[in-house]
Amino acid sequence: MSRYDVVIAGGGHNGLVAAAYLARAGRKVLVLERLGHAGGLAVSTRAFPGVDVRLSRYSYLVSLLPAKIARDLGLGLELRRRRYASYTPKGRTGLLVDNGDAARTAASFRDVTGGEADHRAWRDFYGLVARVARTLAPTLLEPLRPAAEIERLVGPRAWRELFQRPIGEVVDERFGDDTVRGVVLTDALIGTFADPAADLLANRCFLYHVIGDGTGEWNVPVGGMGAVSGAIEAAARRAGAEIVTGAEIVGIAPSGEVTFRTGATGKAGGEPDERHDGRHDGRHDGRHDGAHDGAHDGRRDGEHTVTGGHVLVNLPPAVLDRLLGRPATVPEGAQLKVNMVLSRLPRLKDPAVDPKAAFSGTFHINEGRDQLARAYQQAAAGRIPDLPPAEVYCHSLTDPSVLGPELRGRAETMTLFGLHMPARLFREDPQRARAEALRATFASVDSVLAEPLEDCLLRAPDGTPCVEARTPVDLETETGLPGGHIFHRDLAWPYADEGGWGVETEHERILLCGAGARRGGGVSGIPGHNAAMALLTGGGRP
Repeated sequence: MSRYDVVIAGGGHNGLVAAAYLARAGRKVLVLERLGHAGGLAVSTRAFPGVDVRLSRYSYLVSLLPAKIARDLGLGLELRRRRYASYTPKGRTGLLVDNGDAARTAASFRDVTGGEADHRAWRDFYGLVARVARTLAPTLLEPLRPAAEIERLVGPRAWRELFQRPIGEVVDERFGDDTVRGVVLTDALIGTFADPAADLLANRCFLYHVIGDGTGEWNVPVGGMGAVSGAIEAAARRAGAEIVTGAEIVGIAPSGEVTFRTGATGKAGGEPDERHDGRHDGRHDGRHDGAHDGAHDGRRDGEHTVTGGHVLVNLPPAVLDRLLGRPATVPEGAQLKVNMVLSRLPRLKDPAVDPKAAFSGTFHINEGRDQLARAYQQAAAGRIPDLPPAEVYCHSLTDPSVLGPELRGRAETMTLFGLHMPARLFREDPQRARAEALRATFASVDSVLAEPLEDCLLRAPDGTPCVEARTPVDLETETGLPGGHIFHRDLAWPYADEGGWGVETEHERILLCGAGARRGGGVSGIPGHNAAMALLTGGGRP
């Protein structure tokens, strides 16, 4: 039986971060990944046959990845800042938040709200959020601090408004305009089915969406999300980590034994050319094309067992429970992800705003405060919302490299993320419910545009429109993600009075290193870093 210092169960980006840190520290590391490529769901895919566009199929923007991890591992990533933070249509006008023109933003607030008060409240609130981000973000790469210490760091006002009171209450008090309230609240609902007026889960979601790397900005990874995972994988390989793809884990024992099966490569809903983008060094270019890089290591297809001094689990906690042979609590994801390629950007009702400005940031669709509340109530009652709230952005406007040479200037990508779409809505009849949700979502989008979005879809060579939708049930079926929950389970506060790194389990040799860890969620690498540090420092503060 082969023995390693560390066996990492799951080769998503967090597992690769842990592998890179540990291998650089001289540990013998084995990464086992079920799919035919590393990177998990942080990959780029040619989703439509005959269409040379690399879509970030699942995760698609970067905020939580700390610059320290990129520097430590020598990733060399290019993350581009979006000039426009957001645009929110309202009737024949809309709210444009322009990162490069404060006066234009102020004028847009006046046009939409009819006064100055909400813009002053906006600057005050996000000034508070910015101070919290600068203070809290560095603690995510340290052992957990107690709640009282975090309260002292952020100050009593921020503690009260962001940690103790429902974010919906705070937003209602601070802002008077329904549209402005909704723009703030969307960050509390990404992938999270919660009522922000009553549930502090929405507060936790909000925090993780506004504190990334101390700025909270959501940036565009040049080359797509596959470039991020590809760079981390290359760093792990350079450091000497062994990565085996096409290796399905079938058992984990508290003693450190890991059993896996090779010969039946899984796929995450991609085609054979699902790949990472961009070359990272002369030895390994980050591309996979379905190949099992590292899998041909002398093992025959079949079942194998290896032993690790420690096992780092880059899998959802519910999957770990199953592998340990105990009952699992399956979480519930809540989103609709729609990937599209357009032949052109749709026209807006607002003639004063260039569609390139509106769609390069986050374009909010029927996400007013009251619209969000109505959609939540309908979904909680078991109905697909009549007018689903959603948001879109076009990666290719900031990074045209994801388009093939023949499509540059002739096509654009569009990514839509729908809110209040819990898995329960899709359980009984997944295909029918997906089609209904997509129809309702397109109707919602069309209600704020000057023309139907479907008229702008590019068509593949076979004549089919370039659009695909993924529900939580689809994610569960295609990728093995329990409940289709993109954060693996409900997000936790980034502090704990019991200390530790937030990666510990009840088994001394088994640590979490994925999004299900206490400070997980999003493409961050933070759980992977923290699991590695927990081993290298022996726990406690470095």
